[in-house]
Amino acid sequence: MSVSASVSTATAQGGSTPGGSATPRDSAKAAKTTKAATGIAALAAIGPATWGTTYVTTTELLPPDRPLLAAALRALPAGLILLALTRRLPRGDWWWKAAVLGLLNFGAFFPLLFFGAYHLPGGVASTISAVMPLLVAGFGIGVLKVRPTRRTLIAGLVGVIGVALLVLRGSAAVDAAGITAMLAATTLMALAVVLSKRWGRPEGVSLLALTGWQLTAGGLVLAPVALTAEGLPDHFTGANAVGYAYLGIIGTALAYALWFRGIERLPASSVSFLGLTNPVVATLAGLLLLGQTLTPWQVGGLVLVVASVLLGQNSRRRQRR
Repeated sequence: MSVSASVSTATAQGGSTPGGSATPRDSAKAAKTTKAATGIAALAAIGPATWGTTYVTTTELLPPDRPLLAAALRALPAGLILLALTRRLPRGDWWWKAAVLGLLNFGAFFPLLFFGAYHLPGGVASTISAVMPLLVAGFGIGVLKVRPTRRTLIAGLVGVIGVALLVLRGSAAVDAAGITAMLAATTLMALAVVLSKRWGRPEGVSLLALTGWQLTAGGLVLAPVALTAEGLPDHFTGANAVGYAYLGIIGTALAYALWFRGIERLPASSVSFLGLTNPVVATLAGLLLLGQTLTPWQVGGLVLVVASVLLGQNSRRRQRR
């Protein structure tokens, strides 16, 4: 067979030419893969986007001074509902794995998060949480044996700067205990992302069941702490019920199921950058619902955050190719 015939045959079968150029079939397959990854990332971003509405929901609909109660009512009822719907309990190692992930994502994360929120201005808290992509990159070296690219690290730094411009104020006070709590909460969530990627999901178990295990485990830790430290309010209003239902169903059960789906199907670093949509949505919610305004610096920060998220996604996709 002649060389030209060999090339023609390879091209017709969907392979690459000897020079290494991609065939139309290769290009179509790559485009399809990129489109699928974009769709998964968009759905996963719904999680942190809904978390960005937590502040508005809490201040406008929930009883005051009950952060731990709000955390417990976000986690435990949603977890029990998912357990009832899926009718699936952990087996073997997944009893302790679900407990560890539930503690990292909810049981320990929520109290530290609310402690930091109560001791720091929102801008400082959001800026600290923006280091999560860099923490995930660091944990990924040891746990996933994946070294971050220079592009990923640059995107992480751009994200921190963007969030700082978006939410930080010149008069922001600094509290050592609040900073420590917020950094610890962000570290726990970053570790949870990496461990979730490492452990994956048990065969035959749905994402809703896995989410339910973690929510229930975290909620069982939070409930007694909340009842002991804060207790129940004297009465619940209709607005309180709407707020708790929204946070539990939309902001927790649905949001975390989509978030865990993203962790399962995308590189850990890509998912961590999606978390930067949280302060963006929080800022936009304040703009639209609370009558707040944006300064030119905040607009610039918003642009940098979006650029960071896109840069983080692109860097991981190119590395995978």
